[in-house]
Amino acid sequence: MTTDPTPGTLDASNPLAVASTLPYELPDFTAIRVEHYLPAIRAGMAEQRAEVAAIAADDSPAGVENVLDAFERTGVLLRRAATPFFTVLAADASPALEAIEEEVAPELAAHRDAIYLDAALHGRFVALAEAADAGDVALDEDQQWLLTTVLKDFRRAGVSLGDDEQARLRAINARLTSLEAAFGRRLLAGANAASVFVDDVARLDGLAADTIAGMAAAAESRGRAGEYLVEMQLPTQQGLLASLTDRDLREQVQQASERRGATGDEHDTREIVLETARLRAERAALLGYPHHAAYVAEGATAGTTSAVSAMLGRLAPAAVRNARAEAADLARHAGADDASAVRASDWAFLAEQVRNERFALDDATLRPYLELERVVHQGVFEAATRLYGVTFAERDDLVGYHPGNRVFEVFDADGSGLGLFVADWYTREAKRGGAWMNNLVDQNTLLGEQPVVVNNLNIVAPPAGEPTLLRWDEVITLFHEFGHALHGLFSHVRYPSQSGTNVPRDFVEFPSQVNEMWAWDPQILASYAVHHETGEPMPAAWVEAMLASRQFNEGFATTEYLAAAILDQAWHLLAAEDVPAGVEDVVPFEVAALEDAGVAFAPVPPRYRTTYFNHVFGGGYAAAYYSYIWSEVLDADSVQWFTENGGLRRENGDLFRARLLARGGSVDPMEAFRDLRGREPEIAPLLARRGLDA
Repeated sequence: MTTDPTPGTLDASNPLAVASTLPYELPDFTAIRVEHYLPAIRAGMAEQRAEVAAIAADDSPAGVENVLDAFERTGVLLRRAATPFFTVLAADASPALEAIEEEVAPELAAHRDAIYLDAALHGRFVALAEAADAGDVALDEDQQWLLTTVLKDFRRAGVSLGDDEQARLRAINARLTSLEAAFGRRLLAGANAASVFVDDVARLDGLAADTIAGMAAAAESRGRAGEYLVEMQLPTQQGLLASLTDRDLREQVQQASERRGATGDEHDTREIVLETARLRAERAALLGYPHHAAYVAEGATAGTTSAVSAMLGRLAPAAVRNARAEAADLARHAGADDASAVRASDWAFLAEQVRNERFALDDATLRPYLELERVVHQGVFEAATRLYGVTFAERDDLVGYHPGNRVFEVFDADGSGLGLFVADWYTREAKRGGAWMNNLVDQNTLLGEQPVVVNNLNIVAPPAGEPTLLRWDEVITLFHEFGHALHGLFSHVRYPSQSGTNVPRDFVEFPSQVNEMWAWDPQILASYAVHHETGEPMPAAWVEAMLASRQFNEGFATTEYLAAAILDQAWHLLAAEDVPAGVEDVVPFEVAALEDAGVAFAPVPPRYRTTYFNHVFGGGYAAAYYSYIWSEVLDADSVQWFTENGGLRRENGDLFRARLLARGGSVDPMEAFRDLRGREPEIAPLLARRGLDA
């Protein structure tokens, strides 16, 4: 591993030492090598500490330029090094990158603590707030919001604690960062180990030929030529189960999925779960909160755990009632007397059969009309063009972090360059599961930076030369993640920390969920839903059936989501002394939590079980997985607003962009929503959408 640089310096030959000269400062991944990351990150931390020390030591009157602006100008080198590192780590991990993460993660936690536990630096922000209150300093709206949020960050970081408490807090933060990174690494390795090899192609009956060919290629890449690989997706429910006719194979895949992280081997995550829950609870107590969930809610738009619990509690009974009715329906279809005959591994398969019987639709029917390139260009991009006037041009001259990346330049309605969009569609062994968006460059006018945003999915790649045909849920995911991308691309803020998706966790999913509505829009659907061979549009009767089937299986979808959200809350409503003692207690705790909440229904397991709940134990959604449904209240209300105002109209897009997307985190997000909607959000549209209003 590369020797550390002298604090504050970095070898000029390191490509991360200076800003990239590529368009929009896209990192030059052709020049960056693994050994460049660690010295650059460490030099970036040293540089930012020196910059922060200068702000803290300044004895001139506190003002915007020497406090707010100066603080936002710090850490440029650190962001330039850490952002591409974590982007590549998530999407194309290697043992060398994972070793760097293991080493640097606690250092980064300590670095943040050094900033937000700095009493002198905190004093400068307090002095600015006092000067603003006295009328000596004028603050614009975004500056006032920034000052408010930074002071809140200092308080929530523990700046007012005594020395001994701060020392313990620093140790907890460093350890938690290491644990979260370890959970992600162990989960990725465990998912690869849990993948199911099939040696008889006859057992894959029901799958499309291109899917089987992709599975054969995946098995061959793992040294198992002649076999077929069922790779694990992150959620409990595996997509292939909707089509596999072999019931025993479906059960084998389901069990492999649900056992992840509780295998008693080197991939077991339970000890990490317990230590993480304990330390989060201890940290919350140090900071004056009853539990970690209270700490998280106070920093989000929810405000309190009682508000979160009230919403989940309101939705759960109706969702489970609907799921039980759906299970009975599936059982009747299968010729069984009661719902107990329906196993979790049967649900997707039977649901597809019933959907096809009722609406003459299933994934196999739809996939030939859902070809990736057309969905992207005539669907996702076309909706953005019609709504916002933006256009897209692929930049074959620009290279991402992986050969499979696609880079597009995005142009505003006036023809000016807006930013870059990097697409990484396909699954691979080194890529973590799920789908996500992140920024490589945050838009801000303070430093004159324009956005570079990335979308990651995990679509199974077809054999070379074959088209990529999508399932309907993958189409929705494309629109969803691009909603996040638009939030980043349309950001028009002064400060880096307020750019794009830098908003509370229970607000960030709102714009992305709104963007899903355009997948269903008749004009957009007609544009992209075209047979990849014949060019024939999807039959109008099928489109009508798709629209009619939108609430089909919604009891399952809502129940599996709520079960996961409730599990997340259950772990983080605990005081440290109440966290289960041993790994053998993890699954019983989970079972009891689901039963207590009334969502324990065997045919519908949680979308994520504790031991592979990466959002919560390896990512940033701890005690915040509720945010998807919380955001969906805003989403459903906003969809109603679009519908009331004529839907896919440029005027609507421009208003949604200006009042919400462009403002990023520069204002109270709920104020931005009220500015758009003219009132507080209402839950009725969500209840109607999910069939929970009966």
